[in-house]
Amino acid sequence: MKRTLQGIVVSDKMEKTRVIAITRLKKHPRYLKYYKVTKNFKAHDEKNKYKTGDKVVIEETKPMSKDKKWVIIEKI
Repeated sequence: MKRTLQGIVVSDKMEKTRVIAITRLKKHPRYLKYYKVTKNFKAHDEKNKYKTGDKVVIEETKPMSKDKKWVIIEKI
């Protein structure tokens, strides 16, 4: 079973690569309040069809380069 995540495309400047921002809520250990944590992932986009602002699903795959270990599955 491969991991899948949902996020928003924040950059489409690279060829066949998109940067996806994944936002999640994290609980502070002492104050027990929730705060947002955002992490960026580079994902493969073979046909360059996803643009900035698109909400997409990415899936883990074998490493394609030093930073790129995800592939875009579909647009939501």
